Amino acid sequence: MMTLAIFVLIDYITGVVLAAVFKKTNKSTNGKLDSRAGLKGLCRKGEIFLLVIVAQRLDDLCGMGGVLRTGVIFALVANEAISIIENLGLMGLPLPAVLVKAIDQLHDKCPEDKKE
Repeated sequence: MMTLAIFVLIDYITGVVLAAVFKKTNKSTNGKLDSRAGLKGLCRKGEIFLLVIVAQRLDDLCGMGGVLRTGVIFALVANEAISIIENLGLMGLPLPAVLVKAIDQLHDKCPEDKKE
């Protein structure tokens, strides 16, 4: 859970830096810092923790011993890690080609709204 919290914080910070300094975010129409996009981002970060709470309660209800919660946390940590890597790439950090290709394939399978 601590790793998830740290990754969420790092992702949010790198997203803000990407918008404020580099003006390259895909969360606003002009790529710059946008308070509405920031608020949406904070809401989504809160939803991450609500999802973990729901998974924990389902684990408790079904007597699964934390299996569902742990799986949800692993999936969310992986998602946050991908987002952090994308942010760093947009900031100009050179990324290994295999990593860029893997992220592009994930986006092709799960397209998301780029103008939130």
